[in-house]
Amino acid sequence: MDFQKLIFIDLETTGANPVSDRITEIGLVEVDASGKAVTWSSLVNPEVSIPAFIQGLTGISNAMVQGAPTFAQLAPALHERLQGALFIAHNARFDYGFLRNAFSEAGLPFRSDVLCTVKLSRALFPLEKKHNLDALITRHDLQPDGRHRALADADLLWQLWQKLQRTLPENQFQSVLNSLLQRPSLPSHLASDAIDKIPDTPGVYLFYGENNEPLYVGKSVRLRQRVLSHFNADHKLYKDMRLSQQLHRIEWRQTAGEIGALLLEAQLIKDLQPIHNRKLRRQGDLCAWRLQEDARGRTLPVLTLASEQDFGHADRLYGLFSTKRKAESALRELAELHQLCLVELGMEGRAGVNKPCFAWQLHQCKGVCVGKEDASFHRARLEAALAKLHIKTWPYAGMVGLIEARDEDDMEVHVVNNWCYLGTARSEADLWSLLEQAPARPSFDIDTYKILSRALARKQLRIRPLQAITQPE
Repeated sequence: MDFQKLIFIDLETTGANPVSDRITEIGLVEVDASGKAVTWSSLVNPEVSIPAFIQGLTGISNAMVQGAPTFAQLAPALHERLQGALFIAHNARFDYGFLRNAFSEAGLPFRSDVLCTVKLSRALFPLEKKHNLDALITRHDLQPDGRHRALADADLLWQLWQKLQRTLPENQFQSVLNSLLQRPSLPSHLASDAIDKIPDTPGVYLFYGENNEPLYVGKSVRLRQRVLSHFNADHKLYKDMRLSQQLHRIEWRQTAGEIGALLLEAQLIKDLQPIHNRKLRRQGDLCAWRLQEDARGRTLPVLTLASEQDFGHADRLYGLFSTKRKAESALRELAELHQLCLVELGMEGRAGVNKPCFAWQLHQCKGVCVGKEDASFHRARLEAALAKLHIKTWPYAGMVGLIEARDEDDMEVHVVNNWCYLGTARSEADLWSLLEQAPARPSFDIDTYKILSRALARKQLRIRPLQAITQPE
């Protein structure tokens, strides 16, 4: 290794979020090329209150840091000390992420080569199950001078380093170090070769935590680059920091293009319910407004559910909404924006016969409720207001295959009917199997509808009618 010095470092903080939480203590052991070690530590005034739980864990109270220097005051000298050093920490992404953000706030760019001692331990002792600091203390007979204080924990890492150098063959220790330092920085629970085979092609990636718990599903036209971006940004984004800390395994599935990746991502999120995906999680029964005439000849918006109505073929549908409350809120907003009458829309009762609606009294209705506006004009304005929410009817006679190809050898057929995604085929046999298993009325999904309607509008895919397909011999 060609480093001027090694710095074993540990931080204490007010919490786990490198963006919103603050550093309360820094401790480090600086080792020069000759092996001489110098220690340095300082309490840090975080300029915010330390939570009671953190005070109990670290022993650092608000009173202790009240007269301590702020990070901004320590930053110039600390920044100089870290230059040219190999940054060594336990679960290094945590400490490195906090320091990068703190230096950034102080106006000092900071970047360093980083070595995580959790990953070092995993690489050297792959048969061991635990690699937290308490486990390493016991396994390697380290001598703690207190725990959960920055300098004491940094000194434990220096002890570990010395013990490994003494007890392991030099070529083994050096080989593992070289391997870890040459690879992209990965979360501590991932194997060092976890991303080696991920292609930089379109597809979907799946993050799993402990006990194969689904954490996150994402998609990209460049899988490898997108996966690595999660790890490169984890010092900035709390979500990526949490993912890095929880991540144990990565899967991926290639697709022929972006549309296939979008469809597969939406399907997997609803099937697996990953804890870090929220926008595309499975929703309840979708609803939409349908314009229909009542007994008096008025055109009213009536709320209808996807389970009660064939959203793919019904006309005059407007939405989509995941709940009745969201549907009603959207209609009220349109009424206010376009001065529509809530009484005429059936969303407000009259105070009495021939009494105006409440909005008329506020000059926010054009008066259809009191005969000041013709009902046909009001109906035309309602349809214009709803136009942007119009749900397109399925434009084909039945099932179709949407053909997406990256090249001649990488082609997929996305089987779709009535705006519903039934699966993807890579061969005629796959295609027949999907058609054979297709439900008579597949469930309508808002995310799939948006993906498909956008792709068809842009004419991104070739269309193959499938209603006349016959089973292969």
